[in-house]
Amino acid sequence: MSEEQKNEEIEQAIDAEFDESTESAEVIDADGNQSSESDAVEEHEDPVALLEDARNKADEHWNLYLRTNAEMDNLRKRAERDVQNAHKFGIEKLVGELLPVMDSMEMGMAAGDSGDEATAKLVEGMELTLKMFADALQKVGVAQIDPIGEVFNPEFHQAMSMVENPDAEPNTVIAVMQKGYLLNDRLVRPAMVMVAKAPASE
Repeated sequence: MSEEQKNEEIEQAIDAEFDESTESAEVIDADGNQSSESDAVEEHEDPVALLEDARNKADEHWNLYLRTNAEMDNLRKRAERDVQNAHKFGIEKLVGELLPVMDSMEMGMAAGDSGDEATAKLVEGMELTLKMFADALQKVGVAQIDPIGEVFNPEFHQAMSMVENPDAEPNTVIAVMQKGYLLNDRLVRPAMVMVAKAPASE
């Protein structure tokens, strides 16, 4: 077979394939009109509906972002508050254990005030030790509650008894049996007090 015959056969095969693809692409409608697939119009959704749907999704995502951001902000503030409380009140248990030691030292000083020279030196040493102890507690945020003469406050005072006293205003503290303490303005121990009340005749 010559070269020209080969070329002719190739061209015929290409033409036959092209005619077949053209026939398959033709569409005959109900009226018998013939049209190609390239002329068919695709159906599309309403662009206004698509825009509205996109806007609704954008609003939903924006609201989700705002809620998530608010939750993260609340978590951050809560974590900061927990850290601050840990710094302020982490030694609360230790302070509670040390307060009875201070009470014992104060009672020992009161009992040792007998006028004896040797005892006086001992009391003086205890006073210095007690002052150092109180200063150390004050540096870490401990404040003493000694409400003698003040109006009774149930938030910081614990009334052990009420006594008629014509020389004191009713509902005022006339004696402190045990001092109270605060740690960074948080109550560690209330002051145990005796409160005045008006005489029964009044």
